[in-house]
Amino acid sequence: MTGLLSLEQRLILRLTLIAIAAVLIQVTAVSQITIFRATADVLPLVCAAVGLLLGSTSGAAFGFGLGLLTDTASYETVGLSSLAYLGVGFAAGRMRELRDPQAPSTPMVAGAAATFVVIAATGIMRFLLGMGLPLSPALLREVASMLVLNALISLPIFGLVRRLLAPVSPDDPPRRRRSYTTGGLSPLTRV
Repeated sequence: MTGLLSLEQRLILRLTLIAIAAVLIQVTAVSQITIFRATADVLPLVCAAVGLLLGSTSGAAFGFGLGLLTDTASYETVGLSSLAYLGVGFAAGRMRELRDPQAPSTPMVAGAAATFVVIAATGIMRFLLGMGLPLSPALLREVASMLVLNALISLPIFGLVRRLLAPVSPDDPPRRRRSYTTGGLSPLTRV
């Protein structure tokens, strides 16, 4: 069957299976486990990993689909998670394209940032839709412990996503092209 599908089709198929598996694992298993009064959320980590590995366009598309699956599986308002994960996937992809981070701590930093962005964005959108914003010291402690927990589990999640996408990922993901060496001005404007 793999001989019948192109590389792009195999990549889309793998991304779809990763999204479905991540949502099912999050909803059925990971959300039920509490460690230090915090529950891990693997979805922002998976979204950030796809963005870091494949670029901004693929990360944004994956994030949008992941958010739709998440909202549908958890009976939430459809679209809130899609917007948050779209932003996370795009931002992680742009970080890859602009900086090409190679530090070993990149997945941890990206995972913690992705988790914070998802929590903040969904909270703000809920508030703007009139669903309320229950800010309390207990909630802030839970968010802080969730950020630490997600930062710790981001390395194995990133490694797993990289291993799953390695056979079908493009050889050279899109990167930022350097501007002209003439100080950023086009040679055509120096007339």
